[in-house]
Amino acid sequence: MHRATVTEANIDYVGSLTMDADLMDAANMLEHEKIQVVNVNNGERIETYLIKGERGSGIICLNGPAARKAVVGDIVIIISYALMDFEAAKTFEPTVVFPNASNRLA
Repeated sequence: MHRATVTEANIDYVGSLTMDADLMDAANMLEHEKIQVVNVNNGERIETYLIKGERGSGIICLNGPAARKAVVGDIVIIISYALMDFEAAKTFEPTVVFPNASNRLA
């Protein structure tokens, strides 16, 4: 997910990143999978997991300790990794999603 906009930061949640289900589907991401979040505005990098957010909401919400790493309006890159055998890796094509400023698909 390239250059999504943080819409919320919820320090009182246990931890994770909540993402609009439409964005998760477009990026082939699964709920509870491990992700890395890179904050373009301040250089912070964190590892956490995904929670499916309301479909069509545009939500990108850092929860728990992750909420300390960004503020609403920050631009983030959300990276998902996969393990595969060497031969499969040679032909693997990652899915890259470019949401607009409202975290909607163009």
